[in-house]
Amino acid sequence: MKNILFINTGGTISSSGEQGGGLTPTQSAEHIVAAVPELKDICTIEAMTLMSVDSTNIQPEEWVTIAQTVHEHLPHYDGIVIAHGTDTMAYTASALSFMLGALDKPVVITGSQVSVLAEHSDSRINIKDAFRTAATALSGVFVVFNGKIINGARASKVRTKSYNAFESINHPYIGYLEEDTIVYNEIPESIRPTGHVYNDHYSPNVFLIKLIPGMQPDIFDAVKALGYKGIIVEGFGMGGVPFKEINLIDKIEELVKSGISIVVTTQCLYEGGDLTIYEVGQKVLEKGVIPCYDMTTEALTTKMMWVLGQTTTPAEVERMMATNYVDEITIPQ
Repeated sequence: MKNILFINTGGTISSSGEQGGGLTPTQSAEHIVAAVPELKDICTIEAMTLMSVDSTNIQPEEWVTIAQTVHEHLPHYDGIVIAHGTDTMAYTASALSFMLGALDKPVVITGSQVSVLAEHSDSRINIKDAFRTAATALSGVFVVFNGKIINGARASKVRTKSYNAFESINHPYIGYLEEDTIVYNEIPESIRPTGHVYNDHYSPNVFLIKLIPGMQPDIFDAVKALGYKGIIVEGFGMGGVPFKEINLIDKIEELVKSGISIVVTTQCLYEGGDLTIYEVGQKVLEKGVIPCYDMTTEALTTKMMWVLGQTTTPAEVERMMATNYVDEITIPQ
């Protein structure tokens, strides 16, 4: 029987209204495990509460704390399950995917839309499914939610209340958890380059700008003045950036020349961007921005933070952003 470590970090799954003022995490890892007695038939479990935090309050520093804990303990277990709030779960899953490096065991993140204390909660099935996944031969970081196994760097929360809160964006689900079995998809093997080892360095100096019609170019001056080293621009459609009545492209070029790395992506959730198709994409691509194709916002943000934690040299940032570390990006051939 597999030996799995359970790490509780808080979130809705461990919340109660005991303290008033809205739901807040209060339940320990042991309480959550005790609520799912079927786990004893799946694996042996050791439980620890690392933190009790609403995931809205999870910051990059907590990603490092979680990554360090996983890195320290994973050699002694067959897998790890992490309970986490849903609001920033996809950010944490993506950050861990990059920080932990190439893994030979599963690290599974789950949570719930309803507290484990509630009678009709999705928490118990999600926890059970997470442990079932952690007891497999899978390797890497995964989000398990509502009967689906998702690559950690492809998960995104797309619903606020429904139990099917998470989807796999621009990537097949790794598998589906049925009552007595796990059904896996046949997917391309992840590309994990030599040298992708544990590294929890990061830079918080990343800013995300979502373009709207009428946005003025001086927004880029303000971001530069605040000291950001990386900027993610969510353009229109395929990633288009306006350059006529309002010209944002010249300002972007100015920042690129000053040594700031700028990534241009699409605001659309599915199918990714392509800056080579339209003039509004080609013009900004010519200014030295970095295309990111079909990465999720969560993966793109955490990857850029992680990359800038290793280097601020623009050419190296561009190389690393274009490297497929954990199957987080599909690069056209």
